[in-house]
Amino acid sequence: MTRNTTDCDVAIIGAGPYGLSSAAYLGVSGLDVRVFGEPMEFWANGMPAEMLLRSPREASTIADPKAALTLETYESINGTAPAKRIERETFVNYGRWFHRQLSTDCDPRNVTELRREGSSFRLTLSDGSSLISRRVVVATGIGPFKKSPEVFSELSARVASHCYEGRKFAVMGKRVAVIGAGQSALESAAILHESGVEVEVIARIPALRWIGMHRRLHQLGPISKMLYSKHDVGPIGISRLVAYPNLMYRVPMKIKDRIRTRAVRSAGAPWLIPRLRGVKVTTGHSVVFAKEIDSEVQLRLDDGGERRVDHVLMGTGYRVDIAQYKFLSPDLVKNIRQLDGFPDIASGFRTSVPGLHFIGATAARKFGPLLCFVTGTEFASRELASWLLHNPN
Repeated sequence: MTRNTTDCDVAIIGAGPYGLSSAAYLGVSGLDVRVFGEPMEFWANGMPAEMLLRSPREASTIADPKAALTLETYESINGTAPAKRIERETFVNYGRWFHRQLSTDCDPRNVTELRREGSSFRLTLSDGSSLISRRVVVATGIGPFKKSPEVFSELSARVASHCYEGRKFAVMGKRVAVIGAGQSALESAAILHESGVEVEVIARIPALRWIGMHRRLHQLGPISKMLYSKHDVGPIGISRLVAYPNLMYRVPMKIKDRIRTRAVRSAGAPWLIPRLRGVKVTTGHSVVFAKEIDSEVQLRLDDGGERRVDHVLMGTGYRVDIAQYKFLSPDLVKNIRQLDGFPDIASGFRTSVPGLHFIGATAARKFGPLLCFVTGTEFASRELASWLLHNPN
């Protein structure tokens, strides 16, 4: 039997960077706000433990309205020595510290079902209880959106996994094929190599790509600021454009899609280059056949070459499809107008279902790739809070 708890004005589903940031902005608005979910759960359990954040320090702070809960503040208070490259563990601890500073009611229970009920929403929680909220903000991130090539679909979880599953590298065996050419794939390959594993990176692109290789363009003072934004998302020129999501919102969709694809294409941070020395890299080819044989995997590439490995690790990114959010009721999904799996959102991150909002990577199709990164929390939370305050009904 379910029981109804106290109603609230806004329920935020998800306690990652976007959920926590929006809670900070809405918490000073006078609205009754509640956040649901384990703080930083995806970052803690879905990312490799040894990873470093690709984003620079200045783009890794979770935004709050007073700019008081910065990464630097956390480091100072907790005696953490600032590092040029932020460790995943440091970022997780920072997010949990941020969570503890909030005045908003934070509930670690997960939402198992969200459905429309009259002009409001009913949220069913993991313990069977439920509550009614006038508005709902979905900030649950990319965890359910893992993109796995069809060729690996018949492999068991014992011999194949995705970088976003947080699988321990130590259990993958001594021979691992890493599929992909993005940061997750390349950093995973580096970590595996450093632990003594025989690694091969297999990527379809003709050559690996690296971010920020034009250092001189970043060292031109005021000119560099004209070419690149502080967010460090996208190459020269595009970086400035994507820094203004409200402008991106007005760009025609075909052009916007090309900009988004270019800004977040598969590429690695240049500090990985020396760490990948000794790693076999096969570019310009893809796996066309994969079969599990006893305790290993047989792979065949499109050039006819074969490999035998203990594990296939997919660093193949993600594809947004809100239908993969299992907590959304089928009727609700059906009523959300969509663009190829993305919610079709308008200003205030509102959807075609009144009172329902999506922020974070799910908003990137309309507002641009800044919303795929932690640095986008400032814009998203400010805009969301402003819209909700000026549109109370």
